[in-house]
Amino acid sequence: MKRMLARPPLLRPLLKRYAGSYLLGLLTLFIVDYVNLFIPQLMGDVTDGLAAHTMDAAGVWTMAVQIVLCGVVVAVGRFFWRYFLIGTSRKIEREMRNRMFEKLETLSQRYYHAHKTGDLMSYFTNDLEAVRQAIGPEIVSSFDAVVLTIMVLYRMMTYVSVELTLWCLIPMGIIAVFGYFFGQTVERRYLGMQRAFAALSDRVQESLSGERIIKAFVQEDREAAAFRKVNEDKRRATMEVVKLEVSFRPLLRLLVGVTVVIAIVVGGRLTMIGAMTLGKFVAFNMYIGSLVWPMLALGDSITYISQGIAGMNRIHEIFDEKPDITDAAELDAVTELRGGIDVSHVSFAFREDLRESLHDLNLHVEPGETLAVMGRTGSGKTALVSLLTRTYDIQHGSISFDGHDIKRIPLRLLRESIAYVPQDNFLFSNTLANNISFGRLDATREDIVKAAVAADIHDNIMDFPEQYDTMVGERGVTLSGGQKQRSSIARALLKDSPIMILDDSLSAVDTDTEETILRNLKETRAGKTTIMIAHRVSTVVNADHILVLDEGRTVEYGTPAELMAIEGGVFRTMVEKQRLERQLALVD
Repeated sequence: MKRMLARPPLLRPLLKRYAGSYLLGLLTLFIVDYVNLFIPQLMGDVTDGLAAHTMDAAGVWTMAVQIVLCGVVVAVGRFFWRYFLIGTSRKIEREMRNRMFEKLETLSQRYYHAHKTGDLMSYFTNDLEAVRQAIGPEIVSSFDAVVLTIMVLYRMMTYVSVELTLWCLIPMGIIAVFGYFFGQTVERRYLGMQRAFAALSDRVQESLSGERIIKAFVQEDREAAAFRKVNEDKRRATMEVVKLEVSFRPLLRLLVGVTVVIAIVVGGRLTMIGAMTLGKFVAFNMYIGSLVWPMLALGDSITYISQGIAGMNRIHEIFDEKPDITDAAELDAVTELRGGIDVSHVSFAFREDLRESLHDLNLHVEPGETLAVMGRTGSGKTALVSLLTRTYDIQHGSISFDGHDIKRIPLRLLRESIAYVPQDNFLFSNTLANNISFGRLDATREDIVKAAVAADIHDNIMDFPEQYDTMVGERGVTLSGGQKQRSSIARALLKDSPIMILDDSLSAVDTDTEETILRNLKETRAGKTTIMIAHRVSTVVNADHILVLDEGRTVEYGTPAELMAIEGGVFRTMVEKQRLERQLALVD
């Protein structure tokens, strides 16, 4: 348990906060254990009294009432120690889960690129359950294994026989030695089991998310084979832990049996030679019975506390992570952004071992202007968006908004000032209304409808049985690609931020719908800055400036008219090529 508390960020403060509940629980448990000590003694006194004919019926009834009262105290006490100890461990589990989630939300994209979903889910399930088990039920087991054992041994020595008690201590010493090595082995194997569980969870999540692709490419057998492999790995890792448990428990029961045999043989001899009364012999065997639970509890304690230590160490890995993107120590006194953007000599790579996604990029956007960014796949368009939203930090050069360096703008203000429509158009498993109002929780239904109309999704929504209360499947799977894109645009429009970034957000809609949305954007975004990343020329022809990227470098930058005037220019070539494609489509 000490190793679980060695690193303070999470568990120690919570245990300190609930120390009162734990103390009450342990006090109640102590009372229950203490009262339990009198039952064997009372049974021994009854046995001696009846054997010596010194106890009448009234005496038997008196003893019986005392035994019943002890039983009542034990029953009530067991309820309260469960309430204080087990109940408090559940509260700590809930708070730990909340803090873990809050911590994960502060971490940067780099962390999520390096950790799979299944691994993260295992922190919230198996690891947290192992910690809860260690700080709840296993505190009871540990307490009984130590305190109750000491009290029982004391009563055995003082009330029955020191010699007999010392004989019975031999098996307990063997248990302690085995338990030390057992705990270390369990901790190592538990970590392997958790890694296997994470791999299994990740495989299930990925396969279910890609179910349509699997069926489209007729790869069900391949996926089933891959699942069987990770499932077998999980079984093997789990069996490594189970084998330890099933080998240790029989050993414990064997040593308990040896203790009972010692009590019968040695205690029987002492009774026969008159060194101990029959009543004390009966009481001693009941005390041995009282020791069975602590001895078995010791095995559980070693197992689950070892797993709790391993789980806590894994959970601490989350809290050891530092977010890459944080507010600077000194921030500018800026309360709002108008939308002016300056990018000066920016170079950036997602990782040190990868080539630069952007190289020496320069651009200027006045508040209220529309900038279009074009280029082939992998030309650096998404990298630019990642830097403007500060999902990643620039490595060389500078980015400023309204003259304020991006790193000196409060991160919350920066992101509140940008309405972002991503490429993947992520939607939550919620109603369409709640998805659209995600950036403005105070939005009225009228506001939601207005944004949906501007995104040209309103008519589609009204055709759904539940209209705006229609539940969207996981990641928007129940909607078409165009419907997801337009729902994401409506969400960004409702946010009504001074800056909007559309990352190839019209690729899944037809040209008529695109024209309608662009017209609505021009009206609703008047006076506000808009950055549009696109592949289709029709999307960007009305932009104030167009930036054309190729392998992270600026190849053309200017107004649409200026770029069209460049003979053999990239933008002009794209316009002519797409114009020809439309003509051929009309002929077909």
